[in-house]
Amino acid sequence: MFSEYCKVPFEVEPVKINYPDGTSRMSPDMTPRATTASVSYINAALGLHLSPSEICTYLTRMSLHATPSPASPDEVLDVQIPPTRPDILHECDIMEDVGIAYGFNNLPKGLPPTNTVAKPLPLNKLGDILRRECASAGWVEVLPLILCSHDENFAHLNRKDGAPGSGAAIKLLNPATQEFQIVRTSLVPGLLKTLRENKALPLPLRIFECSDIAVQDSREERMSRNYRHLGAAVMDKRGGFEVVHGLLDRLMHILEVPFIGALKPEEREKAEHGYYIRETQDEMYFPGRAATIHYRPRPSTDASSTATPMGPLSTAGSALETVAQALKDALPSTTATASNGTQEKGDLQIGSLGILHPSVLDNFALVNPCSVLEINVEPFL
Repeated sequence: MFSEYCKVPFEVEPVKINYPDGTSRMSPDMTPRATTASVSYINAALGLHLSPSEICTYLTRMSLHATPSPASPDEVLDVQIPPTRPDILHECDIMEDVGIAYGFNNLPKGLPPTNTVAKPLPLNKLGDILRRECASAGWVEVLPLILCSHDENFAHLNRKDGAPGSGAAIKLLNPATQEFQIVRTSLVPGLLKTLRENKALPLPLRIFECSDIAVQDSREERMSRNYRHLGAAVMDKRGGFEVVHGLLDRLMHILEVPFIGALKPEEREKAEHGYYIRETQDEMYFPGRAATIHYRPRPSTDASSTATPMGPLSTAGSALETVAQALKDALPSTTATASNGTQEKGDLQIGSLGILHPSVLDNFALVNPCSVLEINVEPFL
């Protein structure tokens, strides 16, 4: 401690603090903080059979004064935490100190009571499949921060907070800097910032990310919801719309989702499964160079219809299928407008692609044309 080098070592002088309301207190407060710990919890967590007195002895080695509680001496310990141990927050921290004093290398070793076979969650497995295919196609994966500024997520993309299709952003109460104000609702800002920091590299630059975005959702207990998105961006001397379109076609081919956009209107309405794109007007994109992506899920939900090239992601009636169905139920509008003005029910708008508007490029200090693609991958479960 620094006080070792003072004129009077190991001594702290108190300071009296007077508040405007007339109250006062002495600082620092050197009074130990009292808490309790369970003997059975400590023994169960460490796999030991220590008595309360033995646990107290080990805690003494860690500068914690512990005694058996008068109310329940065989089960509860009264622990005094000194002010020099601010790392002790919960009972598990006391248990950890007992383990350190006992010696982690001395703890008994044994097999777990249950045998389980680990496997990835369906959503993570799907994300790994898409990552591998993007990398195989020559795209470089990036991992930007999930926090960004409010302007980068909305104003710089010519979008508004809470606009239809984007969702209201989750805002930090006391952000450390202006760059960490909200949780991103889109992968595009992170991709464009990555291009901005690497624009000195030779063109073309093709990057992608498969990660989560988050939006406010009053239906959830935590008042928010995560969505797994895949985003890609290409920067070149030309627009590159056909490049991100080709990546989309490749991913859909891997997922065995046929393209039904080239079919006649009556044939497309009869198609049971597939995807198509439709021209749209979005201020983030250059006029006439933007499209929304629509996905028509399979009508059946059995195991054979949810299979991927890597095998089935779920089994009918399983818990994983229940989770997948819950994700589908939480998706936005399931209706898309057909080119002839009719409604194609059951189709999901899962994303968009296009060439970015020059004002967006200027907001991110980019001088070359960029095209982006962003889709929600959860409907493919």
